Amino acid sequence: MSPIQSIKGMNDILPDTVTAWQRMEDILKQVFSAYAYHEIRLPIMEKTDLFARSIGEDTDIVGKEMYTFEDRNGESVTLRPEATASCIRAGLEHGLFHNRQRRLWYMGPMFRHERPQRGRYRQFHQAGVEAVGWAGPDIDAETIALSRRLWRELNIPTPRLEINSLGETDSRCRYRAKLVEYLEKYREELDPDSQRRLTENPLRILDSKHTHTRQILRDAPKLSTYLDHASSEHFEGLLGLLDEMGIEYTVNPRLVRGLDYYSRTVFEWVGEGRGAQATVCAGGRYDGLVEVLGGQSTPAIGFAMGLERLVEAARVQSAKSGPEVFVIVVGGRAKRQGMEQAERLRDRGCRVQLHCGDGTMKSQMRKADRSGARVAVIIGEDESAGRLVTIKSLRTDIEQYTVREDRAPEAIAELLAKTSDREDGIH
Repeated sequence: MSPIQSIKGMNDILPDTVTAWQRMEDILKQVFSAYAYHEIRLPIMEKTDLFARSIGEDTDIVGKEMYTFEDRNGESVTLRPEATASCIRAGLEHGLFHNRQRRLWYMGPMFRHERPQRGRYRQFHQAGVEAVGWAGPDIDAETIALSRRLWRELNIPTPRLEINSLGETDSRCRYRAKLVEYLEKYREELDPDSQRRLTENPLRILDSKHTHTRQILRDAPKLSTYLDHASSEHFEGLLGLLDEMGIEYTVNPRLVRGLDYYSRTVFEWVGEGRGAQATVCAGGRYDGLVEVLGGQSTPAIGFAMGLERLVEAARVQSAKSGPEVFVIVVGGRAKRQGMEQAERLRDRGCRVQLHCGDGTMKSQMRKADRSGARVAVIIGEDESAGRLVTIKSLRTDIEQYTVREDRAPEAIAELLAKTSDREDGIH
């Protein structure tokens, strides 16, 4: 019988990588908290109508990429492809936005049936923030400042910030009509995706990576020409705040987002890479989404980032997941004594691996070395008879020594501190 393998595009995160994920997640939580955001945890599965109404039925996500099926009651349900719609649905359902402003963050798996490639999978993980209830450009600027701080805390080279304004619905509709009128003259020259989008979602053509299509777009009408006065003022206010904070940016008039709910400010942080793979974080305003989902008209802004890409990009020095101390025991009495020592060390916050099962002193020493531990605690027959413990540094030339059992935890802590200094080049 052949072994069962994981579903294509749904990957295991193995122990060697989990530590980097945990470190990254801790940093994200700390930064979100520093900006007074509160965590919300959302269901993985929602009613399909939530995403059809919010993201847009003509988008690629709803039309081609969602995992949608009927449950046993015949209701259409979908594994969430993104979390903003779920976040707003939860806020409305539980009254979180009733006469209140909210800063929320989330983290977890999303699902899209795309072609798997490096850093982009069918089950992928996102973290994001949503600030609901603020209309001015100051919250836009703070949201971008939050994302910039993440790059510093994660020790990632700062990506390039690209920014644009989509304006309000009316101005966007006027621009859409002019864009379609222009592109219709070149319909047969457009790439197949752009030909399809010309009738379904023409603004997405602006984001095409196809070389000839991009050449055609050089002379296309500019969205900024059709911006309404309020959106122009909002955008100029935002750019002024970014200038004051020293946040560098590029205004990209072709920058659009693939979801229908965006309006006014949109932005992306773009790193090294090609096409969509270069974007490490993206977001913008969605002032009409709360109303679309049944609430009162409420301004909002947010962003999301793919965690797989962050793990690849981050130069985070992950905390070691292996043991600091390896306890070697030979003999029944020594094993009992070793278990007691291991527990005492764990009480002090040490990561300890106790040898379990049989094994000679020599074989256990080899295991201790392979474990990556910095200190070995040795309890053989002689140590056990005298209630003693031998302590050996595994990574430096400090000579081993023997101490009384009750003195062992302090002595081990001192040796760990010394070996840490040696490894860091501090003498």
